Amino acid sequence: MNIDLLKRLCETPGVPGRERRVRELILSEVEGLFDETRVDTLGSLICTRKGKGEKPEKVMLLCHMDEIGFLVSHVTDKGFIHVDPVGGFDPRNLFSRRVLVCTETGDHKGVMNAEGKPIHIQSAEERKKMPEPDEFFVDTGHGAAAKDFVQVGDYVVMNEPFEEMGEKIVSKALDNRIACWLGIETVRALVEQGLEHQCELTVAFTAQEEVGLRGARTASFGVQPDIGIGIDTTLSCDTPGVPEKDQTTVQGKGVGIHMKDGSFIADIDLVREFEALAKEKDIAHQRTILHRGGQDGAAVQQTAAGSRAVGIVVGTRYIHTVAEMIDKRDLEAARELLTAFIAAR
Repeated sequence: MNIDLLKRLCETPGVPGRERRVRELILSEVEGLFDETRVDTLGSLICTRKGKGEKPEKVMLLCHMDEIGFLVSHVTDKGFIHVDPVGGFDPRNLFSRRVLVCTETGDHKGVMNAEGKPIHIQSAEERKKMPEPDEFFVDTGHGAAAKDFVQVGDYVVMNEPFEEMGEKIVSKALDNRIACWLGIETVRALVEQGLEHQCELTVAFTAQEEVGLRGARTASFGVQPDIGIGIDTTLSCDTPGVPEKDQTTVQGKGVGIHMKDGSFIADIDLVREFEALAKEKDIAHQRTILHRGGQDGAAVQQTAAGSRAVGIVVGTRYIHTVAEMIDKRDLEAARELLTAFIAAR
């Protein structure tokens, strides 16, 4: 397993609308794997391998590049940086976090905290208050000089290391750099194993998913596939305090075949096809339904005249935090299943 690539993908900053650095990393990795690559007007990277025959079936994998983060909204005269969230945060996970402020002149380390008093001088009522994400600020340690290099529109990401812990991987931005990894490594596996496919395969590394599946809509309209596969993380709440019915996935039990969330309902025939293939190839798998949330499979399903769509997901603990956790075996199962599906079409 190419762990080094996943590490580089996770540690490269890129929030919605600021995916350029992630896109450039992917471009350097996919050289020679595709017949055509292009960047659309919204910033998604569209990579295509031609199919056989005059009118091959079009299959599209959608892998969003962006991670949740912030845009700088104001810098005070003292150099404190106020931010506007791009993506969904639980404010409980934002206190006293190390962050990276990405500016036009370089990256600068900082610390994020909430407006207000520290616990030593808070009243009992003040301790009950939970600030909203836009009430957090960043301190770079440079004081007033921060105004010299930080401006409105720069972006901020969490800054924590990528770690391997037994069979687990822990990092920020596994949502959704695991999909970018799968988009690359699935095609690499096809090439290295000499597997032919009849379909025209497009892998779209999409922009701005975390703020409403925006890149997936424009990319899908440009491709208009017959089959769309949204590749993403999903919840893995197989942890203390969560009822079994709400776990969504169990880590180590394989790739998730995603059937429904708040944005789409998968094509049942595609679900059955993936499931039959997983059983035939002895690939660990599990069906998944997420009560809320959405993913790029919804956008491709509803674009233009529509397409058949399904989700392929990897269960993730502690999602939308700096300590997202996946199981390597689930990630490998996802790659095996995607490779087998493409090779069979």
